[in-house]
Amino acid sequence: MQIDGLNQRFGVSGRCVFSERSPGITSLLLTSPSSECEIVLQGGHVTRFGRTGEPPLLFLSEKSLFTKGKAIRGGVPLIFPWFGAWQADASKPQHGFARTALWSVEAVDASSADEITCTLRLDSSEETLRHWPHAFSCRYTIAAGRDLRLSLEVRNESDAPFWFEEALHTYLRVGDIDRVGVAGLEKTTYIDKTDGMARKATNSGPLRIEGETDSVFLGTTATCVVHDEALQRRVIVEKTGSQSTVVWNPWSEKARGLSDLGDDEWQRLVCIETANASDDAVTLAPGERHTISARIYAESL
Repeated sequence: MQIDGLNQRFGVSGRCVFSERSPGITSLLLTSPSSECEIVLQGGHVTRFGRTGEPPLLFLSEKSLFTKGKAIRGGVPLIFPWFGAWQADASKPQHGFARTALWSVEAVDASSADEITCTLRLDSSEETLRHWPHAFSCRYTIAAGRDLRLSLEVRNESDAPFWFEEALHTYLRVGDIDRVGVAGLEKTTYIDKTDGMARKATNSGPLRIEGETDSVFLGTTATCVVHDEALQRRVIVEKTGSQSTVVWNPWSEKARGLSDLGDDEWQRLVCIETANASDDAVTLAPGERHTISARIYAESL
């Protein structure tokens, strides 16, 4: 559907407006009394959320690509139906196909005075079946108000069980990574992807990011709290339907090798990802549904 058609069908004056983010890339801006939220239909990607008068909640790289078929660096990429590289074929898209697929708009709800909600949809197609041989449907609901609420429902539309991995790959904006602590993952087993997939356990204190970090914390449903001394706030990531939490920061050396991330931008981000990955992959019987959700918001210290 063209932008004019989207605005006629789903647009709400002053609250939901569709526009061209870049050539061929459609976005919508959701506005509530307390916040703004930008969503790009390619990838169903939340690129921006912040309360009025406050620093952005999400990190978005100044070098992010807004190009057909390319993932966006920052915001909340949607990871489905596998996490990382596909085990049997590394030529398949990293983190699955959902983060670069074109999602359709199913509904916009502006009936609440305090928030606005958009629901997007992605169904299996000839293109997805070339990568992953299962029929599915996904509904992704984004609610923007004083906080950001995200909910991804996956339904098995095939006649056989399938398993999948998923993540709300949330990039949080921080003031200075050296002054950040993450609470909620104490004494939790994790896979250290920077150390040959070794399994380790955290200690009893807050997690500090002191180098390249790519860790999949297993069997945890805990809320994570990011204490950000530089911005004098804490960012809370509550979740349901998730058994994994992924923490990521590329640090200086790896950041220099990422063309869509500025050399120094790694200092202003930490990913706290609501996920089901590795041991926590989800299996669905035919007709079954699974929902993963996150509520993300900030409080002053």
